[in-house]
Amino acid sequence: MLNLNGIQVRLGGRTILDGATAALPPRSRVGLIGRNGAGKSTLVRVIAGHLEADAGSVDMPKGARLGYIAQEAPAGSATPFETVLAADAERAALMEEAEHCVDPDRLGELHERLNTIDAHAAPARAAKILVGLGFDEAMQHRSLDSYSGGWRMRVALASLLFSQPDVLLLDEPSNHLDLEAVMWLEDFLKSYRATILVVSHERDFLNNVVDHILHLERGKLTLYPGGYDAFERQRAERVAQIEAARANQEAQRKKLADYIARNSARASTAKQAQSRAKALARMQPIAAMAEDPSLSFGFPDPDELRPPLITLDMAAVGYGATPVLKRLNLRLDPDDRIALLGRNGNGKTTLARLLAAQLAPMEGDMNASGKMRVGYFTQYQVEELDSRDTPLDHMTRQMRDAKPAAVRAQLGRFGFSGDKATTKVEKLSGGERARLALALITRDAPHLLILDEPTNHLDVDAREALVQALNAYSGAVLLVSHDRHMLEMTADRLVLVDDGTAREFDGSLDDYIALILSSGAPKDGDAANKISKKEQRKANAEARERFRELSKRVKVLETQTEKLTKERSALDRAMFDPASAEPSLAKLTMSDLMKRRADVEAKLEATEAEWMEAAEALEAGQEAA
Repeated sequence: MLNLNGIQVRLGGRTILDGATAALPPRSRVGLIGRNGAGKSTLVRVIAGHLEADAGSVDMPKGARLGYIAQEAPAGSATPFETVLAADAERAALMEEAEHCVDPDRLGELHERLNTIDAHAAPARAAKILVGLGFDEAMQHRSLDSYSGGWRMRVALASLLFSQPDVLLLDEPSNHLDLEAVMWLEDFLKSYRATILVVSHERDFLNNVVDHILHLERGKLTLYPGGYDAFERQRAERVAQIEAARANQEAQRKKLADYIARNSARASTAKQAQSRAKALARMQPIAAMAEDPSLSFGFPDPDELRPPLITLDMAAVGYGATPVLKRLNLRLDPDDRIALLGRNGNGKTTLARLLAAQLAPMEGDMNASGKMRVGYFTQYQVEELDSRDTPLDHMTRQMRDAKPAAVRAQLGRFGFSGDKATTKVEKLSGGERARLALALITRDAPHLLILDEPTNHLDVDAREALVQALNAYSGAVLLVSHDRHMLEMTADRLVLVDDGTAREFDGSLDDYIALILSSGAPKDGDAANKISKKEQRKANAEARERFRELSKRVKVLETQTEKLTKERSALDRAMFDPASAEPSLAKLTMSDLMKRRADVEAKLEATEAEWMEAAEALEAGQEAA
């Protein structure tokens, strides 16, 4: 069990964590959520021991190993494979000692321990994790210095997963991943046999991985059972209860104040009025649930253009003399909502840059409407904002000929009103900077919005606001994102970028995910070209059906596991915090509680073992498909 006891942290004179307290059940998978700036990363750093709290403590079982990714990506001449293997410090030390040991007795002890920790299977396990995160065999054996920061952070994540800590801390692990790698990570974490605390803003990821939500708000922590959807339901109920309590309290306060005002001056009722005045003074006001008025996106609608906006005819695009993508045949109309699918490195950003006219076609033709305006969002724009300037400074430079009211209006569409418009960028959160970048690229009401990973700095509520704004926007949208919820709610056309080209994907996002899980990322090589589209669709349908049937059994077992986990959590509360115990458990003795917990733990282990068997059957079915 991981216990957080009254954690308090103040940074720069501001209270970030204010008595944050929670007890995480053993081997639970917990999603830590909260608005941008709430203090999630601060809490994770406190738990990891990288930041000392001003007050409070973190308690873990004695001897438990904690794993956390440092902010710096690994670098140097070592390869990803070597880096991941070295993450198991015990194995590395034993292997090093065994290589030079001449004492037969000690050598026997070393090999016995290496066998115990299954050290000889470690290379295969390391390679499997790296493949899951997008490194093929050749990539595993290149030096780290040949990779970008994002890919090196993947190596850091692989190293952490390989080390198998007893408490696994993950702070937005999907930020550097593509959709395919996120799917693999979900599958890995669902079968991880230890406590997980993960900061994530992706609702599908949270729904598929975690069994508890730890909500951080106003420096306090609240633990909810279930995934993100369950949290939203419980949260809505709690908001309704709090608002009802506030309304009732306000009515009581008014009633007491009225009585005091009418009866304080009368000798016969002065004592009663004085008593009520004391009661009114003791009455602590119930805080209203905070709503962020700046949580807004408003894309200005463009003037109408006749279709098509862009057509590609056997176009090729790349860098220097080398094309990255060839045989591009694509048409974009004013009302299109397109999502680009495919692994990182396949050319999604290259295609986006071609459509944004940042790259010219090397072969073939690209025709675009002469009056078309394009708004192109990338993470680089967020990083390149001048930290010394304000949102008003940035927008004024971009809208030089506009009146101040028009500049303010554009900022206001994205929540930068009043003092926010004159706050220096260095004091804005990551989510606010992303909103500012979006405000800047849409200042002239573009006909086509190209968004390359727009959600990386946005919390769950901000992502939902962005989805709603995109659905209300009348122009065309081209989206690159690993956030499935955003893709599902926004895109109605899917384009797969793979094998050096881009083609329409004939199916839904669920179909694409089923293909990833059943046979890896789809390819379009010579063998695939020999299969007719009809045969391919039939094979895809059969693969999806096998996937669904096998998935049903896994989901049933996952439901049983979740139910048993909740029962175990209830027993833990009854044992360690009797005041909050369920009425049926509060009556039991400690001996009875311990016996019931042992029974539940045994059932849970059996169910998890059965789940593993079912998951292996699913994996075998996927490989056969």
